[in-house]
Amino acid sequence: MKYFVMFFSLIVSLNGQIKYDTYFENKTLRIDYFHTGDKTSDEYSFDELREEPYWGGSKTDLLDAFNYGKYKMEVADSATGTIIYSKYYSTLFSEWQTTEEATKYKKSFNESVVFPFPKQTVVVTLYSRDRKNELLKKFVLTISPKNYFIAKDRRNEYPNFKVHYSGEPAAKVDIVIIPDGYTKDEMEKFKNDCNKFAQYLFNASPYKENKESFNIWGIEAPSLESGTDIPGKNIWKRTNVNTTFFTFDEDRYCMTSDYKAVRDYAANAPYDQIYILVNSSKYGGGSIYNHYSVCVADNERSEYIFVHEFGHGFAFLGDEYYTSSTAYLDFYPTDVEPLEANLTTRVNFDAKWKDMINKDIPIPTPNDPQYLNKVGLFEGGGYMPTGIFRPSYDCSMKSASINNFCPVCKKAIKQMIDFYTK
Repeated sequence: MKYFVMFFSLIVSLNGQIKYDTYFENKTLRIDYFHTGDKTSDEYSFDELREEPYWGGSKTDLLDAFNYGKYKMEVADSATGTIIYSKYYSTLFSEWQTTEEATKYKKSFNESVVFPFPKQTVVVTLYSRDRKNELLKKFVLTISPKNYFIAKDRRNEYPNFKVHYSGEPAAKVDIVIIPDGYTKDEMEKFKNDCNKFAQYLFNASPYKENKESFNIWGIEAPSLESGTDIPGKNIWKRTNVNTTFFTFDEDRYCMTSDYKAVRDYAANAPYDQIYILVNSSKYGGGSIYNHYSVCVADNERSEYIFVHEFGHGFAFLGDEYYTSSTAYLDFYPTDVEPLEANLTTRVNFDAKWKDMINKDIPIPTPNDPQYLNKVGLFEGGGYMPTGIFRPSYDCSMKSASINNFCPVCKKAIKQMIDFYTK
């Protein structure tokens, strides 16, 4: 953890030197692009630029303090070369690269990045990590704010409503909830579901203790049909953002590859995080860091799904389970330290939670209930029974449990809340 504290302190110092009003207006610029590749290669191609009406992010912490995610965006002032904004993130493409399908052919995904609308010309650089998690420069685009090809027309424009409001978006974590598979006649159900799921989030620590650090917005956007796609049962529905079960041929994995639609609907409110609420009772969901999260509305385990998936999307927490099926191959190489705060291969365990383990706890720690509620080094996690270690015997990132984040996960979530709000 000491390495993170040093890096975090440096970024805080640099953030203090970047004045939002010097470089940015109070709205968003979005770059849409295509991401193409296979298991071992990727390339970017430009699609379009769009102006959006809100900026929901911080106006003080403009440089990302967390070395998380598969990708990084940097925005530099063209005249001086000063980095004035940065963001780490992952995408559905980065997950697809770890599937068997990616060993057979290339595929394209639509993706986008957003940042505050610049006052002067900027240079945007996109980076992708290699197998060793080193960042490689992949795409560079120079953008003038006067470019008349920056689209200003609004697609999928709908009213927003406040689910939970604590104050000015720039000083809060703003979550926008997008409905998928709710018809016009089901909009009241969606609003009620938003209230229910907001309470789910605030039932869990450390969110409950930081409730006033959050704003939650809903978008009143009906779909043409109720439900979502279930290809394995030949069920297909016309919905807003085209969510589907059987993503990567995993029955429970409910995601969407229509990211342009996701961004279009999210643009109806200020946001830091996007959550898609699917009008279905089938068990499923998913999440990708700083990309989007998905949860079904009416399953008996929806509360667990909602909070667990937000752990991925918001705080980049890794899955600690290792007995359930996944579509991933070699997701965490055991000779590389994972970027997630709650997983380690022991390649660089000193940078993780080693300093949080009491001296009387054995390392590695036996997978024994006697160590329940103790921070240790338990083997099994990241979809692998051996070679990858987690910090606790049980956690909401391991089992279908509610309000059960371990101390390491709680710390990671709290650090992220503080970054967005202080």
